Amino acid sequence: MIKKSVVQILLDRNFIDKQKADALAAACDEKSSAFFKCSKEFGIDEQHLAQALAEKFECPYVSEITEQMTDPEVISQIPLKFLREQVIMPIQLEGHAGVTLVSANPFNFQPLDELSLLLKIPYDVAVAPQSAIIDAINKFYPYESSKEVIEGLEEEKEFSSDLDFAAINEEDILGMASEAPIIKLVNHILYQGVKQGASDIHIEPFEKELRVRYRIDGILYPGIVPPKRAQAAIISRIKIMGNMNIAEKRHPQGGRIQIKIADKAIDIRVSVLPTVYGERVVMRLLDKAKTFKQLDELGLSQRDYRVLIQSIEQPNGIILVTGPTGSGKTSTLYAILNKLNSPDVNIVTVEDPVEYQMVGIGQVQVQDKIGLTFAAVLREILRQDPDIVMIGETRDQETAQIAIQASLTGHLVLTTLHTNSAAASITRLIDMGIEPFLIASSLVAIMAQRLVRKLCESCKQKYTPTPEVLKRIGISEKEAQSITFYKPVGCKDCLQNGYSGRIPLFEIMTMSNAVARLTIERADTKLIQQAALQDGMTLLIHDGIEKIKKGITTIEEVLSVATNQEGLE
Repeated sequence: MIKKSVVQILLDRNFIDKQKADALAAACDEKSSAFFKCSKEFGIDEQHLAQALAEKFECPYVSEITEQMTDPEVISQIPLKFLREQVIMPIQLEGHAGVTLVSANPFNFQPLDELSLLLKIPYDVAVAPQSAIIDAINKFYPYESSKEVIEGLEEEKEFSSDLDFAAINEEDILGMASEAPIIKLVNHILYQGVKQGASDIHIEPFEKELRVRYRIDGILYPGIVPPKRAQAAIISRIKIMGNMNIAEKRHPQGGRIQIKIADKAIDIRVSVLPTVYGERVVMRLLDKAKTFKQLDELGLSQRDYRVLIQSIEQPNGIILVTGPTGSGKTSTLYAILNKLNSPDVNIVTVEDPVEYQMVGIGQVQVQDKIGLTFAAVLREILRQDPDIVMIGETRDQETAQIAIQASLTGHLVLTTLHTNSAAASITRLIDMGIEPFLIASSLVAIMAQRLVRKLCESCKQKYTPTPEVLKRIGISEKEAQSITFYKPVGCKDCLQNGYSGRIPLFEIMTMSNAVARLTIERADTKLIQQAALQDGMTLLIHDGIEKIKKGITTIEEVLSVATNQEGLE
């Protein structure tokens, strides 16, 4: 019996039509290495291709490789470079006694045989999508532990400033296993930060120790504690990577590092600050491959989503997104821009820094050192005939004044401001020197937001909160009877802290007639907020309560960001 071709299987499974099947079969031989490239060019889903290959070779199809399938002892025997170049991975499949080698291309059997000889074991074959295998290699390859790195560092008797501080910009630091101990240690610190999803890495010198901490989901967690005597060499290594002056230790410095970790391009902003016990380093990690969420994925209530859509559909005016540093304002702006982005509008942004690359949008990076400030760029941007302008942050009166003038001359302006609530933004703009009548006539909507941690779905546990806690959040005991409350527990999926990821809380205030009148009268923030509440605005804490009712977060998390909101009563 003649086995079907991969193209025929794709056709039989309705993964492709007859025309595409004929074109693909004519373009290249399915046994050739070019077949994968051809199938991609023809728009064939890699999961569909993997399923067809599994049927062709009568072997299991693996859609995702989990940690339970991997054996670090087996994987550690194989060079990382070999696994990544050949796109294969040894796994343990349920119901299979031995090792299964999962491959994206089982036609290429030579590396499978080489791996079998290396491991000195027979093997079964399975097929998985190429991206699933690469992702598993990057996640589960046993990179050196903190203990091993520190032990290697302890063997070094002395750390000299003459160490080889070679640039690593174009290299993947996972492959740099044979480098000097200090380089390995810095690489390890960066790798652990990326692996754990940290937004910032802190390297803090104290009298008798050097401490590393990672900010994950807004909370700082301790990392490794390197030897105090290695402090100068570690700081020098980071300075060299960030193109800073290693001889200057008295003044603050800033720099930028671009590296690869597990094939992911990471942009790192570095801040070095002199302290009593040496220089303190904070590194902000920006994953270039990371994408922003769609507007309907942000977690907005039906009312808030409807109001926001109506606001961004206005031809001109200002939409403000407010909140403290690290509250997700930029991500919200990008989600709005993505919704507005179309071939018939001209969108220009001015940012510091440009965090996401967006196709079809002109993005300008602020550079204060050469006079390229927000205000200076804005003046030029308005000569670029934009329909929509996004300003990363309104920091001063000049920027606010230009933004208002732009909105009054027919542009839709999106920007951020640091205030505690939507209503407080109006008072803040007046304090900056903006005339109230200009605020009332230019502002369309103000969106305040905070981030709260989401409960880990794997380990969250039902419980009954105390009457005191319910009173603080504003939920009556009678109402609480119909709500299922959850608390964090902790498991391996969430680093034992009970939370995984974050979600925003929102309050959106529109410039209604009542709010506009109070603005012109320079009314108190509380009066403006009360008018907005009568117009249907939902406070941050009330949005938080809705997310508590849905089992997304906890009372403690909501209270940590919304306890001081006026109008709770």
